[in-house]
Amino acid sequence: MAVIAVYSIKGGVGKTTLAVDLAWRFAVHGARETLLWDLDMQGGAGWVLGHEPAKVAHLPAGAAAVFQRDGKPQHLVRPTHVDRLSLICADDSLRSLPLQLARLGQRRRLAAMTTRLRCEYERIVLDCPAGMNEVTEQVIAAADLVIVPLPPSPLARRALDMVRRELLRHHTRHAPILPVLSMTDMRRRLHRDLACGEALGWPQVPMASAIERCSVHRRPLAEFAGGTPADLALGRLWRGIEAKLAAMAPVLGGQPLSRAG
Repeated sequence: MAVIAVYSIKGGVGKTTLAVDLAWRFAVHGARETLLWDLDMQGGAGWVLGHEPAKVAHLPAGAAAVFQRDGKPQHLVRPTHVDRLSLICADDSLRSLPLQLARLGQRRRLAAMTTRLRCEYERIVLDCPAGMNEVTEQVIAAADLVIVPLPPSPLARRALDMVRRELLRHHTRHAPILPVLSMTDMRRRLHRDLACGEALGWPQVPMASAIERCSVHRRPLAEFAGGTPADLALGRLWRGIEAKLAAMAPVLGGQPLSRAG
């Protein structure tokens, strides 16, 4: 079992689309029981999968209530139209989650909850809010692998270094980080120079209208644009992540990784 966090220090880099796509591929192509947990109050992951935020009888205060000491994430899990793929939707209550976590004072609350879910799901994908706050600290403590989509600009390397510095400032050791060059257009010289230079070897996701249409169709890309260059690129990324997780298998047990990457 593995917890995969999709995180970016800024928004607008395709983070949610990537999280949904990876979760879909884990479930469909990997035939793994998968949970997509949306921690971003905008609720994009649920939206792409055709879901709307809904109050749950056990948790009248919304999605943030599950982080209380007696909260149970199982109460928020909803099935999707995709076999083996379940979802925890976000809602407006997550707006107050950073303050709630700071008051609670349990930096490994999310890690404890994902540990309890390990017997039910082989893959847990976390769609994380942008920025750096108490939620980020919870995510890093829980994750076995952190996927960081970055825009194809000279600031990409700087943003990645900033993420690494911030993580090390709060966590002496943390899970491996996999940078992904997102929204790449190889017709642009700046993008080509970065992809063949500082970002050489990073997985790449192309800029493509098909990816943008995920939020219009409210479906993962492969369901309406299979076989397109964007779908093939996302498939390569998924296979690379599965290979990395397989290589990490000896240290993936009941606890998240505790080594830097």
